[in-house]
Amino acid sequence: MNGKKALIVGIDDYPDAPLFGCVNDAISISSELERHGTGSVNFGVNLVSSNNCAVLAGDLRKQITQLFCGGPASVALFYFAGHGSIIGDEAYLCTMDGVSHAPGIPLSEVVNIANNADGEVHNRVILLDCCFAGGAGNLSIVNKQISALGKGVTIMTACRDNETAQEMNGHGLFTYLVLDALRGGASDILGRITPASVYSHIDQSLGDWDQRPLYKSHVDNFLVLKEMSPKVSLKTLRRLPFFFKSPSSEYSLTPDHEHTNQDGTSRTDGDNVMQGEFRELQDCNRVGLVEPVSSQDMYWAAIKSKSCRLTALGSHYYRLATDNRI
Repeated sequence: MNGKKALIVGIDDYPDAPLFGCVNDAISISSELERHGTGSVNFGVNLVSSNNCAVLAGDLRKQITQLFCGGPASVALFYFAGHGSIIGDEAYLCTMDGVSHAPGIPLSEVVNIANNADGEVHNRVILLDCCFAGGAGNLSIVNKQISALGKGVTIMTACRDNETAQEMNGHGLFTYLVLDALRGGASDILGRITPASVYSHIDQSLGDWDQRPLYKSHVDNFLVLKEMSPKVSLKTLRRLPFFFKSPSSEYSLTPDHEHTNQDGTSRTDGDNVMQGEFRELQDCNRVGLVEPVSSQDMYWAAIKSKSCRLTALGSHYYRLATDNRI
């Protein structure tokens, strides 16, 4: 069993206030989550959109309950794109049968369902691209907002509880950036994309005058949402202790390491083994794991018989390789 399931909801066809990008947002999110960047199966997705059916409060409540409480899984993810509403201190996900006094499903109910699934699903993720969603997971006590997340629950919202959600390039701004993150923008050296790295990607992409997405989490380990191809091959990463005898040591370079001439053409002489090792070190240099010493780049470090060394990030992956963690 794959053990990862996702309920993806997009609603455009509201009777009184139609939207125009939420269904496409939901379809795009589904496509990005169904498979890893390597092509292997990722989430089992249930896509619910107003293009195919009327998304009603009762039905959606059942589907959310089934997602989080319908059987064991390693990960359950809920994504919603549509209208959000607020009445007093309570925010709602708006459904197509909503009315002014009951616009849909209270966010507190969604979070409670996720909280109560601790015994069924180890990791529960809620992504909300709708207005006023930032209060999800908060408990109001004497006008103070206190976190009320169960263990294993992560929430990411498009905006604060008093903000509206913006659009960009035919998508919700939040979803546009989430998609960019899931397509590799938020992957680490090993190709792993986590909720935290997605939020970091979104945070860095927005300015002081943009809406402010919120991230709340109560977890004891980082969940991998999606895997891309590693930015450096695992074989090369595992060889870092071969190149560097300690995290602070240097690897001496010579002109024989360089595999190209100054005009960029390939050399036909030199040591093939040394040139192969230098290609690996250059791969590490491109992603910030290795840096040349006393030279502007790796090419001139080799030509001038200088050396290269691990960066702080490179030292981290050196330790992972030494400890057989990669």
